[in-house]
Amino acid sequence: MKLTIKTLYGFEGILAEEIKELGGEKIEKITRGIKCEGNPEFLYRANLALRTALKILVPIHSFKAKNEKELYEKMMEFDWSIFLDVDQTFAIDNVVFSELFKHSKFVALKAKDAIVDQYRNKYRRRPSINTDNPDVLFNLHCANDQFTISMDSSGAPLNQRGYREDGHRAPMNEVLAAGMIKLSNWDKGKPLVDPMCGSGTILIEAAMIAMNMAPNINRRDFGFRSWPEFSPVLWSRVKNEEQSKMRKPSMDLTGLDIDPNAVGMARKSLGKIGLRREVRIREMDFRDFKPLSEDGIIITNPPYGERIGEDDINAFYTSMGDAFKQNFAGYDAWVISSNKAAMKKIGLNYSDRHALFNGPLECDYCHYELYDGSR
Repeated sequence: MKLTIKTLYGFEGILAEEIKELGGEKIEKITRGIKCEGNPEFLYRANLALRTALKILVPIHSFKAKNEKELYEKMMEFDWSIFLDVDQTFAIDNVVFSELFKHSKFVALKAKDAIVDQYRNKYRRRPSINTDNPDVLFNLHCANDQFTISMDSSGAPLNQRGYREDGHRAPMNEVLAAGMIKLSNWDKGKPLVDPMCGSGTILIEAAMIAMNMAPNINRRDFGFRSWPEFSPVLWSRVKNEEQSKMRKPSMDLTGLDIDPNAVGMARKSLGKIGLRREVRIREMDFRDFKPLSEDGIIITNPPYGERIGEDDINAFYTSMGDAFKQNFAGYDAWVISSNKAAMKKIGLNYSDRHALFNGPLECDYCHYELYDGSR
């Protein structure tokens, strides 16, 4: 079957490698995603094990339409009963980039009307809409006049691993954290420190990578489980195989944060996923922390300055750079931030840089090599 696997901007290459390792075929990079082919076993495994995937879609219907009337007619021509039982609930996600269709909600409404009317005509009954937890989730993608309708095999986005505690003001997307770790080429045998760990997302994703734990191994709900052709036997085998790959190597993962609430949430999240012993979380200012090892890696997401004045955020980034140089000589530091002016205050030249997005914010993800004295 043909698949479209969505990711965050900048992670297309990493996702392609992940898909190749899992057995995906005919891999083609697209913006914020990958097109590939795979069988049902690959589909199940990809939903469980891909770290940088957000959604796994199965295209089922493509057509061209230049107005609402043509959209409705093309939707009515397709036999939706192959994929949706009249007694099931459904919803339509939509992504619209078109000068012809400027109101994305209206496009989804017109598509929904066509599906419902087809069932009324056939059965004198109709499936119900459930936007919160539908049995079947369709994805509608519109680029100018080209429409693609897909089955959403994931349901809720795959970054929702199930370990996060609610309440943090600015939680990092789990896929972003996993992708940042992958981009850093972290050696799993070396210490990893997140000096501003917040709710612990980077550390949790790192621990799962080190243990070869499939990121969604503890998640129960996937969209494909409501599909007519779902195979419980195959699903059980795939899940057991992924569980058997898990290992518990020695890890040196440390998180620091001055906010006691963030520290508490990080510890609860670690406990929820069974990693409380694998990751150390300490309530302290990272500028007071001195690592015991002579080399390792820092991966962190510092404040960008939305809640801090310009002078204060610049001073903070200056002190961050000073702490890196004084306390972490021999380490590699990776820092993500949307505040490019403040990044310059770190006082170090980066050796590598990637353009990424943290939510709607365009960020620089920079690599700094830390060393004693001058190079």
